[in-house]
Amino acid sequence: RWIPIQMCAWSILAASQFWLTGKTSFLLCRVFLGFLQGGFIPDVILYLSYFYTKYELPLRLAIFWVSNHFCDIVSSFLATGLLKMRGVAGKEGWRWLFLIEGIFTLIIGIITFFLLPASPTQTKTYYRPHGWFTEREEIIMVNRIIRDDPGKGGMHNRQALSPRMLWKSFTDWDLWPIYLIGLTNQMPIEPPQTYLTLTLRNLGFDTTESNLLAVPPVVLGIFNLLLLTIISEVIHNRSFVAMIQNVWALPLLVALLFFSKESNQWAQYAVSALLVAFPLAHAIHASWASRNAGSVRTRTVATAGYNMMVQLSRIISAQIYRDDDKPYYYRGNRVLIGIAVWNIALYFFTYAYYRWRNHQRDKVWKAMTSQEQAEYLETTTDEGSARLDFRFAT
Repeated sequence: RWIPIQMCAWSILAASQFWLTGKTSFLLCRVFLGFLQGGFIPDVILYLSYFYTKYELPLRLAIFWVSNHFCDIVSSFLATGLLKMRGVAGKEGWRWLFLIEGIFTLIIGIITFFLLPASPTQTKTYYRPHGWFTEREEIIMVNRIIRDDPGKGGMHNRQALSPRMLWKSFTDWDLWPIYLIGLTNQMPIEPPQTYLTLTLRNLGFDTTESNLLAVPPVVLGIFNLLLLTIISEVIHNRSFVAMIQNVWALPLLVALLFFSKESNQWAQYAVSALLVAFPLAHAIHASWASRNAGSVRTRTVATAGYNMMVQLSRIISAQIYRDDDKPYYYRGNRVLIGIAVWNIALYFFTYAYYRWRNHQRDKVWKAMTSQEQAEYLETTTDEGSARLDFRFAT
């Protein structure tokens, strides 16, 4: 029930922004919103991992992020209409926007209480007496999940983590290359994406036109997100496929350096829109962290750790475009170009690191006799990715 509880809690707080009175109440509201939303993504990733194998999870996570893109599209259209409620009951249009969208989310959160089962084997309730699956289907589901990843059988999805277990998971240094990717990967995209509507206003488009022009890049982004994730699983590679996000952004960021007030507004829109339509690699990264964690305990912390880095990245990204650099942000874009180059190098390092770690394991494992390997599998106390028979996804 924790996922729908989070949804309902943050939707109530989001709707309450209707009654904001000043800077202090705004900042407090945003802090608590971040607190309430912080565990949502890791919880969803862990939850889905109990339904899908490691090969199926990335595409399902991509579909999950598609829903986020879809919400961006719907929000753009809603904002176009709701902002025109300015003056209704003597309130500004943005207040009605927060209130109505918050109520929509609250309704979905309440429905989720009834639709979201605790696990694949707990889908039967008094209002769903036959459940989603037959007993035979449940046995098949559990067996295929455990065979794909035996670590999922060592801890159920509502078992508490002790501080010692948390520390042990967070100091699993083999996951830190993915954490570092989470810290900087999104930075080259975040400022242009955040400032897109403001950029469009500076180009001469009004509020309604800016909101509507923000839709096409989101639609293209959905296609790119799904395509990137599918390619990653087809060729069984994450490092070089996820790198495409920054390879996509790099020439577009360079192009932004050459625009000025004399430039054609539609050319500037085209470059900005293509930049925002980047192929998002979140699904690849999140499933990569989940897969390389190797156990439920580590997976819980790994997905949370990756998400923490992404949120920290957004805080840092918000400081790159500065008032003294607008409206074309030449200095900020040069910084973003440098970060994009760094990210590309970081993907090469991560690929090489995991190949090296797998090679180390192979040397030790192949040096053992078949009897020694069997004895190790039966008696080892190594867990998750520390096991000699575990191999990291690259």
